[in-house]
Parts: sequence; C-alpha cells; structure tokens
Amino acid sequence: MSLRAIHLVFIVASILLAAFMTFWGVAMFMTERGSAGHLAFAAGSLCAAVGMAVYAVKFVRKTREIGMH
Repeated sequence: MSLRAIHLVFIVASILLAAFMTFWGVAMFMTERGSAGHLAFAAGSLCAAVGMAVYAVKFVRKTREIGMH
C-alpha cells in the first residue's frame, strides 16, 4: 500500500469519526440533559468533517497532478 493510499485511509477514517461525533452531539443535545455545549461540539465536529473532506479532494487532485498514483 502506497503512502498516498494510507494517507487517504486515515483522512476517510477521520471524516467518519468527525461525522459520528456530529451525530452524537446532536443526539445528546436533543435529550433532556443536553446543553448548548453539545450543540457547539456538534457544530465544531461538522466543521472539522467538512474541512477534512475539502482537504481530501485537494490532496487527491494534487497527487494526480504530480503523477502520484
């Protein structure tokens, strides 16, 4: 497995973890014990997931551009 592939695996795993944490934060907010902190945590996790997705797309484009496969 190439370094590029390993990097992509870790990026995808991180995106999935951030998405899971987003859903967890929203679910906790919807309970009776939920607070604004849970909602803020969910928003931060969502921003992290989106940022990593943008990074993944740029990484794939850049590695294709320079000939890494």
